[in-house]
Amino acid sequence: MNNNEKYKNVFSKSLSIESSKVSENLKYNDIPEWDSIGHMTLISGLEDEFNISIETDDIIDFSSFEKGKEILKKYKITF
Repeated sequence: MNNNEKYKNVFSKSLSIESSKVSENLKYNDIPEWDSIGHMTLISGLEDEFNISIETDDIIDFSSFEKGKEILKKYKITF
């Protein structure tokens, strides 16, 4: 499984949504599942999957599927 698939899979699992709902256009609060609780579950899932620790500023900045990819690149995760 490549990093792109892992990333999408973490979104699906963490937010308890079908993988078909995970798209590049997905943004925080666009769907009921991605609320503040879902956000922290997602961050935790990403930290576990990629074995990283995401800084507070990056957690706050993590506002969309695409923005998340940008942020993870700072942690040496390539897509």
